[in-house]
Amino acid sequence: MVNWNNLDTLASFKELLNVEKVDLTKVMSGEEGAERVKNYSVKMAGDMTYNYAAKQVNDKVLEALVKLAKEAQLSEKFEALYNGEVVNTGEKRLVLHQLTRGQLGNAVEADNTDKRSFYVEQQERIADFANKVHNGEITNAAGEKFTTVVQIGIGGSDLGPRAMYLALENWAKKNNTFKMEAKFISNVDPDDAAAVLNSVDVAHSIFILVSKSGTTLETLTNESFVKDALKKAGLDPSKHMIAVTSETSPLAKSDDYLAAFFMDDYIGGRFSSTSAVGGAVLSLAFGPEVFAEFLKGAAEEDKLALNEDVLNNPSMLDALIGVYERNVLGYPATAVLPYSQALSRFPAHLQQLDMESNGKSVNRFGEPVDYVTGPIIFGEPGTNGQHSFYQLLHQGTDIVPLQFIGYKNSQIGTDVVIQDSTSQQKLCANVAAQIVAFACGKADENKNKNFKGGRPSSIIIGEQVNPESLGALLAHFENKVMFQGFLWNVNSFDQEGVQLGKVLAKRVLVHETDGALKVYSDLLNI
Repeated sequence: MVNWNNLDTLASFKELLNVEKVDLTKVMSGEEGAERVKNYSVKMAGDMTYNYAAKQVNDKVLEALVKLAKEAQLSEKFEALYNGEVVNTGEKRLVLHQLTRGQLGNAVEADNTDKRSFYVEQQERIADFANKVHNGEITNAAGEKFTTVVQIGIGGSDLGPRAMYLALENWAKKNNTFKMEAKFISNVDPDDAAAVLNSVDVAHSIFILVSKSGTTLETLTNESFVKDALKKAGLDPSKHMIAVTSETSPLAKSDDYLAAFFMDDYIGGRFSSTSAVGGAVLSLAFGPEVFAEFLKGAAEEDKLALNEDVLNNPSMLDALIGVYERNVLGYPATAVLPYSQALSRFPAHLQQLDMESNGKSVNRFGEPVDYVTGPIIFGEPGTNGQHSFYQLLHQGTDIVPLQFIGYKNSQIGTDVVIQDSTSQQKLCANVAAQIVAFACGKADENKNKNFKGGRPSSIIIGEQVNPESLGALLAHFENKVMFQGFLWNVNSFDQEGVQLGKVLAKRVLVHETDGALKVYSDLLNI
């Protein structure tokens, strides 16, 4: 039987509070540090490794974290989730994003449908559509091929797919799988849509409207903006648009779209990159085979999350260390630092994934919790970040745990040698140096140049950013967030915190305002 208990009621958590803290500066110096780097790592899917040597853990801390995982029943809760129990208690829904990339357990039925078969059917329909676009069976009114795909969505309908597209764009060009350029419109600010429309040839563009309900205000507003631009160009919008929506939405059977592909309420927007939300744009941009490789990497990482051996379960171990840093060591934030320009928008996606999921102050039963939950997530690619906010990370008053991501090889496969090393070697040298600099610091009599060290980090090391490794990376963080939500006993799969502002905005637009809301509306000339 699975028990849903608050973190601070668990005996193993109380034991963890009393485990002696690790002096990171000491253990990461000399031969001891070298041994830690060799030993404190675990294999991931996609030819990647999660290395946590520079975290403030040792064998005693890890032993306590293993006890915590067992008492919190992390494996059992994951099993309940993928076997189709109603884990999203706030909305009384199943949570099925892992099912979009493989069957982890029993067949799951909902809405009188085998959900795995439903997701596979949508993938096959998208693949067939994408292939017809690529080979010229589906064209614009002039019989010419579409060359650009534009996704219209917001939140999870934008951040994840956009991050995944940017991550694979150069890889696809290098490997001759690049089919169509992709653009994204998300902000209701008209400048966003105008900038994208001014950068594309609308006559040769196909637009994907993504809205589960078919009523998302920002998305429908941008759709109207796009339709207006198509009409002004003398084009029929219905010949240039497809929808990704639920089967029950008003978009599902509308003549306004060339085709409609379906998602459902069991996949939250921030978990939807492996569903039709990501599948349509990525299959059109790179081909269905590339999207299938992306799903494969995610599925293989999901399988690792099943491992009851915590020290060989990278996402569970990452989650446990993160909770230790948040709830025992008291660190308020985590920086995600990919040393790969391909992952330039990956931290932005993780901001939503993590902070929308675990930014909660009540437990699964609506009761206030007496401990901190999700950390603040931020980040930028290295080495750019080194020249901006790393100052605070190295010498600021707050200690911020770091999650580095680095790759041995670039996507382009070619490089230049400058001063006896390549650009990729320089990039990797920087991330290696930063890990040790943060952990060990450097003493100096000039306090302005003194580095205390003791700043914890982990690193995910891969061979290259490619579809399979990207899918594995995405699933790692999705599963990490899930396990942390289990530990904090919060519902990681609803997002009531985004609703209030939407409700008030609608009141402003129909001029049903008073007090401060009316004054702000007047100041903004609404």
